[in-house]
Amino acid sequence: MTLSTEQRQALEVLASAGLNGATQALLSAHGFDASLIAGLVEKGFASLTSSKARGKMIAVRITQAGRDALAEAEGT
Repeated sequence: MTLSTEQRQALEVLASAGLNGATQALLSAHGFDASLIAGLVEKGFASLTSSKARGKMIAVRITQAGRDALAEAEGT
């Protein structure tokens, strides 16, 4: 699977976000729109979770498939 530059960059942000993932607001601040994130979720590269600890905010997390795609794109 070939990732676009934007998809790869979004996965890099998610990979660095840690276990809590990233909020849509953070992703938007990096220039990633909701349709890009939805596409990553549809492909199984990211998942959406709700966190009560963060006031019922939706967090986006990278999945193992997303980590694998990112590693493949980076040639590692």
